[in-house]
Amino acid sequence: MVVDIKHLDRKGSGRAVAWRENEHGNEKKLRLTIPQTIPGEKVQVTVDRPDRKRRRAAAEEIMEASPERTEPPCPHFEKCGGCVWQHWTYSGQLRHKTEHVKKAIEWEGFNPELVHETVGMEEPWHYRNKMEFTFSPEGDMGLHEQGNFRKIIPLETCLIAGKEMVEAAMEVADWVKDHQLSGYDKDKHEGLLRHLMVRQSFATGEIMLALFATEEPEGQLKAAAEDLVSRISVKCPDVKSLLWLENTDWADRAQSEKDHLLAGRDFIYDEMAGYRFRLWFDTFFQTNPAQAEKLVELALEKGQPKETEKMIDLFCGVGTFSLPFASRVKELAGIEIVESSIESAKRNAEDNGLFNTRFLAKDARKGIDQMLEEFGIPELLLLDPPRSGAGGKVMRRIGRAKPERIVYVSCNPDSFATDLKELEPFGYTLKEVQPVDLFPHTYHVELVAVIERENG
Repeated sequence: MVVDIKHLDRKGSGRAVAWRENEHGNEKKLRLTIPQTIPGEKVQVTVDRPDRKRRRAAAEEIMEASPERTEPPCPHFEKCGGCVWQHWTYSGQLRHKTEHVKKAIEWEGFNPELVHETVGMEEPWHYRNKMEFTFSPEGDMGLHEQGNFRKIIPLETCLIAGKEMVEAAMEVADWVKDHQLSGYDKDKHEGLLRHLMVRQSFATGEIMLALFATEEPEGQLKAAAEDLVSRISVKCPDVKSLLWLENTDWADRAQSEKDHLLAGRDFIYDEMAGYRFRLWFDTFFQTNPAQAEKLVELALEKGQPKETEKMIDLFCGVGTFSLPFASRVKELAGIEIVESSIESAKRNAEDNGLFNTRFLAKDARKGIDQMLEEFGIPELLLLDPPRSGAGGKVMRRIGRAKPERIVYVSCNPDSFATDLKELEPFGYTLKEVQPVDLFPHTYHVELVAVIERENG
């Protein structure tokens, strides 16, 4: 059947509605999810199991193509789930992301004209400084198939990761094959290798390789581990941290129960906006450093920090925003629930010679209460919550604290708009929203918003 792509779902796939006659002669409504399509296109699809109301179908033929359609450059694009929009011109992607942000805030009653055009990249390829690859039970290394979390697509390249990162990852993949090592089977809960995490500082060039396995690198695996160290030291001299991390948990996450340092140190150095950071394997850090610097610059520009002011950085992480702001305000307090991130934030502040900071390891709601009592009411508050947003309780606590200005950095326009609504009863007004594209060729979009409290 031929269907019209009307809009996109939350993961960037085309959505269409079709009608199909059932065995009783009645028409039945089908909601179709069709990857790699663009709103406005007409596509030919075959629907299996039409008895289901919601179906995922592949576009067999593009009957009427969008003028924004382009040829994907990656040989793995049709199957790999690493990025979903290579078939869409970059200008089209940016336009859609701007529309997404506008619709999200308009839905909650805010003026969409406050949203600026999305800030894109001059070169939207090889931008990621961190990738997590997965091993199939056969030992192939790759990424999950689109729409199928259990199947791994073996990779020969990756056009969104840093080039040196891909080279290092391919060296590990070759080592796995040469030693005939098994991958982890999620169904049987057996096998050796689970994930390979690669991260690189584009500023210093340092690379970290972290191999997640179900056994320690001893006994029969000791010789293989020593060979990996030898290969990497010769072929990938920029690798300054080579880790073997034990993970026997059933949960399919890149986590560690016991760390083994095979070579180098257990962290790498990175830099952002002129500040130096230490990154461990589990450190959260923005994965697109070029655009992350623009986020920081925008936050500084819009927040207008003053050397006479106090500031709170909520969901501060390792201090990505804390450090640049701390050098411009009188005092800064950071709050973050992850204790290791708080320890990193303290160390990063000290490494950069910033001694007007304090950091608290606590969840946002309890942490802000404690910090307001100890630190006082700040003139400026910045928050950068997870995708789920800060939540109503946290936003209402911010509203009752009455900071003069709020800078909200968000990776989810929908949860941002919901949080924003909570501030209205406390006299706050949205001044402007600047979307920033940190993840080209995916549906994600970040933003920096400025919210001010009206006098009285």
